Amino acid sequence: MEGLIDFFENVPTTFRAGLLIGGIFLFWVIEGVFPLFEFGYKKVRHAAINLVLNGFFVVIGLGFAGLLVWSSNYVTTNEFGVLQWVEMPIWLQAIVGVMLLDFFGAYLIHWIEHKVVFMWKFHLVHHSDTTVDVTTGLRHHPGEAVFRMVFTIIGVILVGVPIWIVFLYQSISALFAHLTHANINMPKKVDRALSWIFITPLMHKVHHHYTQPLTDTNYGNIFAVWDRMFGTFAEVDDIKQLKYGIDTHMDPSENDNLGNLLKIPFQSYRPPTGAKFGEQTNIEKPDTE
Repeated sequence: MEGLIDFFENVPTTFRAGLLIGGIFLFWVIEGVFPLFEFGYKKVRHAAINLVLNGFFVVIGLGFAGLLVWSSNYVTTNEFGVLQWVEMPIWLQAIVGVMLLDFFGAYLIHWIEHKVVFMWKFHLVHHSDTTVDVTTGLRHHPGEAVFRMVFTIIGVILVGVPIWIVFLYQSISALFAHLTHANINMPKKVDRALSWIFITPLMHKVHHHYTQPLTDTNYGNIFAVWDRMFGTFAEVDDIKQLKYGIDTHMDPSENDNLGNLLKIPFQSYRPPTGAKFGEQTNIEKPDTE
């Protein structure tokens, strides 16, 4: 365990870059062999747009890196936060820390982005992708990085997370972003069993359906427990009936144009047609018997 702590306290840049590039390459190959959908699209061009967006996103995120590290050092030095107040073994600290960071830095901010119009206009750039594959996990407007980093820092402070757990969380989070967006045809029984604990590829694809109410479900990134706990979990009988994208931006001139994607948050708001914005809607879940 000490080796793990030492590694993530001083995690090398090459490891992070390798995780990003290696993860994309791995799932790119897998989704090519076992695709969920046959898109028939220009895959390299699609990936290029998403990678450029991710480049902008990373630059904004790096601007918060110093504050993130400072926050972690502050809470550990001053023994502030849940992990500092409750004694537990290191291995349990790691699990609890990653779970709670996943709640603040992924589930909670994601849920809020779907409820607050101003924030949704940035986040819908991610939802505008009509051909969801492994690179879609990189497709975020750079402005959204601000929301994500702020809530991650709030999580670090409230949970009292040491920096090695922060970097461990970010590494696992990046891996799950690749996995859950990859266009892979995972066996439904395996996916459903894993979805009791983790966010799975088929579970997250439901979130990328182009209309509400399914768009407003399955917000998690690593752990499925938050969706199940707060009643935002949903599944569908036939995953092949899903249609990706967002109903307000289905025109390729809007969702497949880098310049327009960067402009979307500053354009006039178009409410979705599937249901009232942010409306709580009961999801009919399939019979599991």
